[in-house]
Amino acid sequence: MFGYLQIEKEELLVKEFETYKAVYCGLCKQMGKDYSFLTRLTLSYDCTFYAMLLMSLHSSCGGFKKGRCTCNPLKRCNFAYSKNDDYQKAAAFSIITVYYKLIDDINDSGFFKSLFSRMIKPFFSHQRKKAKKRYPWIDEYVAEMMERQAVIEQDKSASVDISADPTAQMLGKILAKDGNDETESRVLYEYGYNIGRWIYLMDAADDIEKDAKSLSFNPFIQEDGLTLDNNIISLTLNQCLARAYDAYNLLDINGFKGILDNMMLRGFPKIQNKITDKTQKDSDKSFESQKGSKDE
Repeated sequence: MFGYLQIEKEELLVKEFETYKAVYCGLCKQMGKDYSFLTRLTLSYDCTFYAMLLMSLHSSCGGFKKGRCTCNPLKRCNFAYSKNDDYQKAAAFSIITVYYKLIDDINDSGFFKSLFSRMIKPFFSHQRKKAKKRYPWIDEYVAEMMERQAVIEQDKSASVDISADPTAQMLGKILAKDGNDETESRVLYEYGYNIGRWIYLMDAADDIEKDAKSLSFNPFIQEDGLTLDNNIISLTLNQCLARAYDAYNLLDINGFKGILDNMMLRGFPKIQNKITDKTQKDSDKSFESQKGSKDE
């Protein structure tokens, strides 16, 4: 995924930050165990969030153990353990999303720009087949999302809502699979839908300048080449987080609540403000550049 689902470290208690790192390291260890040492390098904040959310919903944290970091054997880490397959599910989700991201990069970039993606694709294709065998429904939802996204992005006039819908539905369906009953599944779908929508639109906001230069599709860039007002972008992102938070408050969070609350109320808004501040600066530069050209 994209790495936007982050904590606000300065606002966490020390023990909460150590717990977060233990889950991160636990997922890293699981990825190496289930797939390959190299797949650990693709571990993201987003999939750590997914693992932590699942462990909280299922009360599956089985405690903590000290061990050697595989990437740095001189370092000792705390590893959080899960009593069920929550780590395995998050590891599979990570592998599958990385594979489809590679496919997207290859399709959207020229041969030389996508050369690295082409080189590592066979490796991740093999790992993705293993992940798909374990969790076929995750691969199905991600593949469906990529297919729908490709069709939508062919239409340069596609609206913000339509553009964000495939990613939103994908994450909503994946989270809904872990509901204990129909009601919880519906809440998890609503939560996942709005977090997925926020992730997609965050990535779009982050890429506005790059997409404007390359003339690539971006829902925040209008057909005439002008970017939507930054206030509208911020309002749209705020709406996603607000709806996600409403659904989050309906969930039975049994563990890691302080950390998950920190992410929802501190971490996500912080990274959003960082992105929207950047888009505002880029917009101001563009305006000054256009003004200077007219003056000349």
